[in-house]
Amino acid sequence: MSPTVALLDYGSGNIRSAYRALEHVGADVEITKDPQICLNADGLLVPGVGAFAACMRGLHEVHGPRIIGQRLAGERPVLGICVGMQVLFEHGVEHDEAADGCGEWPGTVERLQARVLPHMGWNTVQQPDSPMFAELSDDERFYFVHSYGVRTWELDGTDFAAPPRVAWSEHDGDRFVAAVDNGALWATQFHPEKSGAAGSQLLRNWINTL
Repeated sequence: MSPTVALLDYGSGNIRSAYRALEHVGADVEITKDPQICLNADGLLVPGVGAFAACMRGLHEVHGPRIIGQRLAGERPVLGICVGMQVLFEHGVEHDEAADGCGEWPGTVERLQARVLPHMGWNTVQQPDSPMFAELSDDERFYFVHSYGVRTWELDGTDFAAPPRVAWSEHDGDRFVAAVDNGALWATQFHPEKSGAAGSQLLRNWINTL
Protein backbone atom coordinates (compact mmCIF):
# COMPACT_ATOMS: atom_id res chain seq x y z
CA MET A 1 0.00 0.00 0.00
CA SER A 2 1.36 3.41 -0.99
CA PRO A 3 2.18 5.89 1.78
CA THR A 4 -0.29 8.77 1.98
CA VAL A 5 0.91 12.36 1.69
CA ALA A 6 -1.20 15.44 2.42
CA LEU A 7 -0.04 18.35 0.27
CA LEU A 8 -1.04 21.42 2.24
CA ASP A 9 -3.05 23.83 0.08
CA TYR A 10 -2.84 27.31 1.58
CA GLY A 11 -2.72 29.46 -1.54
CA SER A 12 0.99 29.07 -2.25
CA GLY A 13 2.50 28.25 -5.60
CA ASN A 14 4.15 24.96 -6.48
CA ILE A 15 1.28 22.59 -5.70
CA ARG A 16 0.90 20.80 -9.04
CA SER A 17 4.58 20.15 -9.70
CA ALA A 18 5.00 18.85 -6.14
CA TYR A 19 1.90 16.65 -6.58
CA ARG A 20 3.28 15.09 -9.78
CA ALA A 21 6.74 14.59 -8.28
CA LEU A 22 5.35 12.81 -5.21
CA GLU A 23 3.12 10.59 -7.33
CA HIS A 24 6.13 9.76 -9.49
CA VAL A 25 7.96 8.30 -6.47
CA GLY A 26 5.01 6.20 -5.37
CA ALA A 27 3.03 8.30 -2.90
CA ASP A 28 -0.76 8.49 -2.68
CA VAL A 29 -1.11 12.29 -2.67
CA GLU A 30 -4.07 14.48 -1.70
CA ILE A 31 -4.08 18.27 -2.09
CA THR A 32 -5.98 19.50 0.95
CA LYS A 33 -6.45 22.10 3.65
CA ASP A 34 -8.51 19.77 5.85
CA PRO A 35 -6.76 19.60 9.25
CA GLN A 36 -7.79 16.00 9.92
CA ILE A 37 -6.47 14.74 6.60
CA CYS A 38 -3.25 16.68 7.19
CA LEU A 39 -2.87 15.20 10.67
CA ASN A 40 -3.71 11.63 9.69
CA ALA A 41 -1.64 11.28 6.51
CA ASP A 42 1.64 9.39 6.69
CA GLY A 43 3.47 12.52 5.56
CA LEU A 44 2.70 16.26 5.26
CA LEU A 45 4.32 18.37 2.56
CA VAL A 46 4.35 22.16 3.05
CA PRO A 47 5.08 23.91 -0.26
CA GLY A 48 5.80 27.59 -0.61
CA VAL A 49 6.40 30.24 -3.25
CA GLY A 50 6.28 33.99 -2.70
CA ALA A 51 6.84 36.36 0.19
CA PHE A 52 7.34 35.07 3.74
CA ALA A 53 4.63 37.24 5.36
CA ALA A 54 2.02 36.38 2.71
CA CYS A 55 2.76 32.66 3.08
CA MET A 56 2.39 32.92 6.86
CA ARG A 57 -0.97 34.63 6.47
CA GLY A 58 -2.11 31.82 4.19
CA LEU A 59 -0.81 29.20 6.61
CA HIS A 60 -2.65 30.74 9.55
CA GLU A 61 -5.90 30.75 7.55
CA VAL A 62 -5.74 26.94 7.27
CA HIS A 63 -4.29 26.43 10.80
CA GLY A 64 -0.98 25.38 9.25
CA PRO A 65 1.31 26.19 12.21
CA ARG A 66 -0.91 24.17 14.56
CA ILE A 67 -1.06 21.22 12.13
CA ILE A 68 2.73 21.23 11.72
CA GLY A 69 3.26 21.51 15.48
CA GLN A 70 0.84 18.69 16.27
CA ARG A 71 2.43 16.36 13.74
CA LEU A 72 5.92 17.04 15.03
CA ALA A 73 4.82 16.56 18.65
CA GLY A 74 3.90 13.02 17.62
CA GLU A 75 7.06 12.63 15.50
CA ARG A 76 4.98 12.44 12.31
CA PRO A 77 6.99 13.38 9.17
CA VAL A 78 6.78 16.88 7.68
CA LEU A 79 8.66 18.17 4.61
CA GLY A 80 8.90 21.89 3.81
CA ILE A 81 10.02 23.12 0.37
CA CYS A 82 11.39 26.59 -0.51
CA VAL A 83 9.27 29.14 1.41
CA GLY A 84 7.74 26.04 3.02
CA MET A 85 11.17 25.62 4.64
CA GLN A 86 11.59 29.30 5.46
CA VAL A 87 8.31 29.54 7.40
CA LEU A 88 9.59 26.87 9.80
CA PHE A 89 12.01 29.43 11.27
CA GLU A 90 11.15 32.06 13.88
CA HIS A 91 11.17 35.22 11.76
CA GLY A 92 11.23 36.50 8.21
CA VAL A 93 12.06 39.96 6.88
CA GLU A 94 11.23 40.62 3.23
CA HIS A 95 10.73 43.97 1.52
CA ASP A 96 10.92 45.66 4.95
CA GLU A 97 7.97 43.57 6.16
CA ALA A 98 8.77 41.47 9.24
CA ALA A 99 6.65 38.48 10.21
CA ASP A 100 6.76 35.66 12.72
CA GLY A 101 7.19 32.14 11.37
CA CYS A 102 6.19 28.78 12.81
CA GLY A 103 9.16 28.85 15.20
CA GLU A 104 10.22 25.22 14.84
CA TRP A 105 13.82 26.48 14.56
CA PRO A 106 15.41 29.73 15.76
CA GLY A 107 16.69 32.02 13.04
CA THR A 108 15.70 34.73 10.58
CA VAL A 109 14.98 34.56 6.88
CA GLU A 110 16.66 37.57 5.25
CA ARG A 111 17.84 38.86 1.89
CA LEU A 112 20.91 37.08 0.55
CA GLN A 113 24.03 39.27 0.46
CA ALA A 114 24.63 38.73 -3.24
CA ARG A 115 25.06 41.08 -6.19
CA VAL A 116 22.86 38.99 -8.46
CA LEU A 117 19.36 38.08 -7.25
CA PRO A 118 17.34 35.98 -7.40
CA HIS A 119 19.56 32.95 -6.97
CA MET A 120 17.97 31.00 -9.81
CA GLY A 121 19.20 27.79 -11.38
CA TRP A 122 21.23 24.70 -10.52
CA ASN A 123 23.67 24.60 -7.62
CA THR A 124 25.53 22.05 -5.53
CA VAL A 125 24.92 21.45 -1.83
CA GLN A 126 27.37 20.68 0.97
CA GLN A 127 25.59 17.54 2.12
CA PRO A 128 25.63 16.28 5.70
CA ASP A 129 25.61 12.58 6.50
CA SER A 130 21.85 12.20 6.32
CA PRO A 131 19.26 9.77 4.93
CA MET A 132 17.88 12.80 3.06
CA PHE A 133 20.82 12.51 0.65
CA ALA A 134 21.03 8.69 0.47
CA GLU A 135 22.03 7.41 -2.97
CA LEU A 136 23.05 10.94 -4.06
CA SER A 137 26.59 11.96 -5.00
CA ASP A 138 28.31 14.86 -3.25
CA ASP A 139 28.42 16.91 -6.47
CA GLU A 140 24.69 16.49 -7.20
CA ARG A 141 22.98 19.68 -8.37
CA PHE A 142 19.56 20.93 -7.26
CA TYR A 143 17.29 23.69 -8.59
CA PHE A 144 16.96 26.92 -6.60
CA VAL A 145 14.76 30.01 -7.08
CA HIS A 146 14.99 32.50 -4.21
CA SER A 147 16.35 35.86 -3.06
CA TYR A 148 15.97 35.24 0.68
CA GLY A 149 17.30 32.55 2.96
CA VAL A 150 18.66 31.63 6.38
CA ARG A 151 22.32 32.69 6.51
CA THR A 152 23.06 31.57 10.10
CA TRP A 153 22.11 28.31 11.81
CA GLU A 154 21.31 29.23 15.42
CA LEU A 155 20.03 26.03 17.00
CA ASP A 156 22.22 24.53 19.70
CA GLY A 157 22.61 20.87 18.85
CA THR A 158 23.07 19.91 22.50
CA ASP A 159 19.30 20.18 22.93
CA PHE A 160 18.84 17.04 20.84
CA ALA A 161 19.82 13.41 21.18
CA ALA A 162 20.49 13.59 17.43
CA PRO A 163 21.43 17.15 16.40
CA PRO A 164 19.80 18.46 13.22
CA ARG A 165 21.88 17.80 10.12
CA VAL A 166 22.24 20.95 8.03
CA ALA A 167 23.16 21.23 4.35
CA TRP A 168 24.66 24.46 3.02
CA SER A 169 24.95 26.09 -0.36
CA GLU A 170 26.56 29.27 -1.64
CA HIS A 171 25.55 31.93 -4.16
CA ASP A 172 27.81 34.79 -5.20
CA GLY A 173 29.95 34.30 -2.10
CA ASP A 174 27.06 34.21 0.38
CA ARG A 175 26.43 30.97 2.31
CA PHE A 176 22.92 29.89 3.30
CA VAL A 177 21.02 26.88 4.64
CA ALA A 178 20.06 24.63 1.72
CA ALA A 179 18.35 21.81 3.65
CA VAL A 180 17.74 20.49 7.16
CA ASP A 181 17.18 16.95 8.45
CA ASN A 182 15.77 17.27 11.96
CA GLY A 183 14.28 13.84 12.57
CA ALA A 184 10.61 13.98 11.62
CA LEU A 185 11.08 17.48 10.15
CA TRP A 186 12.86 17.74 6.80
CA ALA A 187 13.12 20.89 4.72
CA THR A 188 14.82 22.09 1.53
CA GLN A 189 15.44 25.60 0.22
CA PHE A 190 15.78 24.13 -3.27
CA HIS A 191 12.94 22.57 -5.23
CA PRO A 192 13.30 18.76 -5.34
CA GLU A 193 10.20 18.60 -7.54
CA LYS A 194 12.09 20.63 -10.18
CA SER A 195 15.48 18.95 -9.68
CA GLY A 196 15.17 16.02 -12.06
CA ALA A 197 16.49 12.62 -11.01
CA ALA A 198 18.32 14.01 -7.97
CA GLY A 199 15.14 15.62 -6.66
CA SER A 200 13.16 12.44 -7.27
CA GLN A 201 15.71 10.46 -5.26
CA LEU A 202 15.48 12.92 -2.35
CA LEU A 203 11.68 12.69 -2.37
CA ARG A 204 11.96 8.91 -2.54
CA ASN A 205 14.26 9.04 0.51
CA TRP A 206 11.58 11.03 2.35
CA ILE A 207 8.81 8.63 1.29
CA ASN A 208 10.94 5.78 2.66
CA THR A 209 10.71 7.36 6.14
CA LEU A 210 6.89 7.38 6.17
